[in-house]
Amino acid sequence: MSLALLGAATLNAGCAGDGDATAGTPETAVTTPGDEIVDVVEVIDGDTLEVRRSDGQRERVRLIGINTPEQGECLAEEATERLRSLAGDTTVRMAADRTDRDGYGRLLRYLYADDVFLNEQMVADGLALARRYEPDTAQSQRLEAAQRGAQRREIGQWASDACGEPQEHEGDLSIGELQADAPGNDDNNSLNGEWVEVANLGQASVGLEGWALKDTSASHRYTFPAGFTLEPGATVRISSGCGTDSRRRLYWCVKGSAVWNNDADTAYLLDPSGNIVDTHAYG
Repeated sequence: MSLALLGAATLNAGCAGDGDATAGTPETAVTTPGDEIVDVVEVIDGDTLEVRRSDGQRERVRLIGINTPEQGECLAEEATERLRSLAGDTTVRMAADRTDRDGYGRLLRYLYADDVFLNEQMVADGLALARRYEPDTAQSQRLEAAQRGAQRREIGQWASDACGEPQEHEGDLSIGELQADAPGNDDNNSLNGEWVEVANLGQASVGLEGWALKDTSASHRYTFPAGFTLEPGATVRISSGCGTDSRRRLYWCVKGSAVWNNDADTAYLLDPSGNIVDTHAYG
């Protein structure tokens, strides 16, 4: 591929704004010191691929600032195929933020193929969530703008039937509040100090068996217990720690670490098909 991609949108490109973000329309054709041209060897999933550097070394690369569905989840295959169509068997430019590698040894990079900012395009297509991974947030505003655009267009995971037939119910379910920053050390002793509340604002009871909550990383997922019903006008609090479930309080009972990031996170309410019914951002 021509090295015309060196004129692609860069790490320092401005925010796409509050309008519908459209990736692939760079604002500034400038490269930054340290950018690297590599060959894509294989697309692993929607946010991970393998590349070959100029010295022949192969590396796995994790796209910064986004998160796509895990294998087996709704739209995981679509996300993988989309990234493959954008970057498979081609040459891309890699740009770093502040952290070189993640805990798995993967390079953390923004990727550009010609004039397409791949991280942004995956979000704009509704196949990835924008997620702030401190301290690598140079492009967070642009990615979040792309997500707002995808939400408005109701494409990808933002479509009401993205994962199958929407769950029919007569209630009106909403995430009312998210308390992500528990007092004290929420990794150990204060897990029940962080919680998320789900409210039924409708006029009819809703059976929540099979419904779920997840965070932006999708590494934490809570499934409502069998037979649980939320009455009209009622609210249930789901705490991260352990306890005895009741009609007004449920317990995630995670072990060893908190669910919600203290600086910024988003709660997603999913129907039994996996469709996103509501979201609530924190931070």
